[in-house]
Amino acid sequence: QTRVHGRDRVRFVQSLVVGDIAELRPGQGTLTLLTNEKGGIIDDLIVTNTLEDYLYIVSNAGCADKDLAIMKGRAAELQAAGCDIHLEVLDNALLALQGPSTAQVLQAGLSDDLAKLSFMNSITTTVFGVPGCRVTRCGYTGEDGVEISVPAGRAVELAKQLLDIPEVWPAGLAARDSLRLEAGLCLYGNDIDETTTPVEAGLLWTLGKRRRVAMDFPGATIIMAQVKEKPKRKRVGLTSVGPPIRPHTAILGPEGTPVGTVTSGCPSPSLGKNIAMGYVETAHSRAGTTLAVEVRKKQHPALVTKMPFVPTQYYMAK
Repeated sequence: QTRVHGRDRVRFVQSLVVGDIAELRPGQGTLTLLTNEKGGIIDDLIVTNTLEDYLYIVSNAGCADKDLAIMKGRAAELQAAGCDIHLEVLDNALLALQGPSTAQVLQAGLSDDLAKLSFMNSITTTVFGVPGCRVTRCGYTGEDGVEISVPAGRAVELAKQLLDIPEVWPAGLAARDSLRLEAGLCLYGNDIDETTTPVEAGLLWTLGKRRRVAMDFPGATIIMAQVKEKPKRKRVGLTSVGPPIRPHTAILGPEGTPVGTVTSGCPSPSLGKNIAMGYVETAHSRAGTTLAVEVRKKQHPALVTKMPFVPTQYYMAK
């Protein structure tokens, strides 16, 4: 978790990512992509334009070191050119409270009205007596929920308070993984990485309209060429029966020849069938296309399916 201070903070972040950070309203955040000069995805980030006059960036934990190195390098370049930028790395923990009862559970420990907090917006507040927490209405499950940035020294205390509430259960990354896959959300290192572009990954919506015209983000030439000419492969959803589809499973075309590879897959607890996502040649990417997957040297039918597999439940304030 990083705070970006200074009058040139928006210019700084926009020099690294594809999103239109300048358009964010106070308190609003967005998922965006940190890209390289080849159009590959270095990481997916959440960037928030806070009410406190700084930008707040959340990186994936596994990418934190490389992200910070890139940010420090770019900050030094812009500072040398006279720009006003200051990076502050936070020593905070991040707790995700997710699911249909989130608002009911959390409201009991807040003075702020959660009904006014829409998806991808955040506030700084006191949570169950712990001051200085940032509550962001987001999370990687497809459900209504929040991520709570809490000072590290009080993270265990807050987690225990939440777990003392009967509706709250501890959940690990396996639960998060099945939920995010049902919601059609990419996992960095599985479904997106430095070899995939936003266009191939079906993440074109992250490119700000003004940014597309200006072409002022890393890898813009390659990414915008793919927008016009269509990429050679696309990320798709798959459903199947039989044994579960796991990452690295081969996806086969009608003639039994390989046309792609699975990047994420598991049995869906909500649907009672196998779901997966992966990359296939664009000619085979249309929803409703019948393909096959090879599991334990046997072929099993698979259907290209629109995502999300399970409708998302993000909360929008009225």
